[in-house]
Amino acid sequence: MEHLTPEQLQAGLAEIKASPNDEGRLEMIVIRPATDERRVLESCQLTTERGCEGDDWREGYLDTGVTPDPQTQLTLMNARCAQLISGGRERWPLAGDQLFVDLDLSEANLGVGQRLAIGDTVVEITAEPHTGCSKFAARFGVDAVKFVNMGEGARHRLRGVHAMVIEEGEVHQGDLIRKVDH
Repeated sequence: MEHLTPEQLQAGLAEIKASPNDEGRLEMIVIRPATDERRVLESCQLTTERGCEGDDWREGYLDTGVTPDPQTQLTLMNARCAQLISGGRERWPLAGDQLFVDLDLSEANLGVGQRLAIGDTVVEITAEPHTGCSKFAARFGVDAVKFVNMGEGARHRLRGVHAMVIEEGEVHQGDLIRKVDH
């Protein structure tokens, strides 16, 4: 796939910024059972110990001898941004995120500690930054990394956010995602 130019990426920003603020939808669930493997699921259990069941988040830490950091259990990415940079829904999983949501993930809308109800679960936005890596650049282009990590892209957290599971349960593609107080 040909990567988008900075001008093409900027042209899609208005659509991303039109994402809902308080209530949206869970558009896709993806797990990474092993390095560079992706599986799209219709539903998934979210647990406080493992994050997305079947995802290698926890094992990735244990393989390096480091204690898993619950602050990085999950990553949520704006589905509109994923669509723009990937060129199609079938390429969203390449971003490496578990939950693709139609919701404004900007700092102004979702502060650290903000809780979100998704299906039967509650997750909490954490302070741990989420940025594009070399694999993201290889898959979507260096300009896409700059787009999501700098300026407006950073303020709107276009690369996504980290979250941790607060209340365990099951999520389904299409579930409502909404802000909740705690």
